[in-house]
Amino acid sequence: MAKKYKIVYNRTDCIGAGACATIYSQRWVMNSSDDRADLVGGKKVGSDPETWEVEFTEEELQSFLESAKVCPVEVIHIYELETGKKVC
Repeated sequence: MAKKYKIVYNRTDCIGAGACATIYSQRWVMNSSDDRADLVGGKKVGSDPETWEVEFTEEELQSFLESAKVCPVEVIHIYELETGKKVC
């Protein structure tokens, strides 16, 4: 069975640099109303309405890793679902 992962994105602290959308435009788009990134397919979770999550498989891992690594404010975090281990 393929590993599954989860993105946890803190949209509140996004500065709108757009690097994530440049790297992985299928999953990150810039929102024209506030110039922050939206996580395509993401769901708002928890008490903070600006924390978004989405689950994905290994097929998307490399693209999500690259988009997280280019974020200048490090608001994109990746976790392995089975272990809860932070990947990035």
